[in-house]
Amino acid sequence: MLASADIIRCVVDAVAHRNLPLVVDPVMYFIPFRHRLLQSEAHRSLVTDLFPIALLITPNLPEASVLLDGRVIASVADMQQAAVDLMALGRSKFVLVKGGHLESDTVVDVLYDGESFDLFSSPRVHTTNTHGTGCTLAAAIAANYAKVADLKLAVRLAIRYVQSILHGSRDIKIGHGDNGPMLHWL
Repeated sequence: MLASADIIRCVVDAVAHRNLPLVVDPVMYFIPFRHRLLQSEAHRSLVTDLFPIALLITPNLPEASVLLDGRVIASVADMQQAAVDLMALGRSKFVLVKGGHLESDTVVDVLYDGESFDLFSSPRVHTTNTHGTGCTLAAAIAANYAKVADLKLAVRLAIRYVQSILHGSRDIKIGHGDNGPMLHWL
C-alpha cells in the first residue's frame, strides 16, 4: 500500500524509466470500517504520477467512486462509464472496475482498454472471508501477465484463482469480526 505522496513519487522515480507493466490496486480505505488509508495528497499523486505509467488500475466500486469525486456506481453500465472516466483521469492503458460490492448473485468485473469492454462474470461466493480479495486479484493479474503476456487472459485466470480461494475458504471461521481473510493455501 502506498499511503503518502512521497512514497508514491519514490516508486514512480524507481520504475518510470523501466517500462514495467505495473498493475496498480488503488487501496484507499479499509472498507469494513470505512477507515481512510490514503492521505489526501497521496490521492492526487496516485492519479497524476502513478496511474499514467500503469498498465492496469484495479479499483473496486468504493475506490472508483472516491476517484470520481463521489459518483454513485450502482450498475454494470455505471461501471463501464466509470472505467472510461478513470482512464481519462489517470491515463493508464487498462482499467478493471471490480464489481464485488454490487448486490447480486453474479459478480461482474469490467475491463476497459480505451476502445472496448470485456465483462467477466462469476457466481458470487457467499462467505465472510473476503478480506484481501482486491489485493490478491491485482497480484494474481500481475503474476499471470508475467506468465502469459496477455492482459485479458491474465485477468480471467486471476479471477478464477480468487474464486477458487473464496470457495475453498467460504465455511471456515478465521480471525475476529465479520470479515476474515481468504485462505490462499486451499
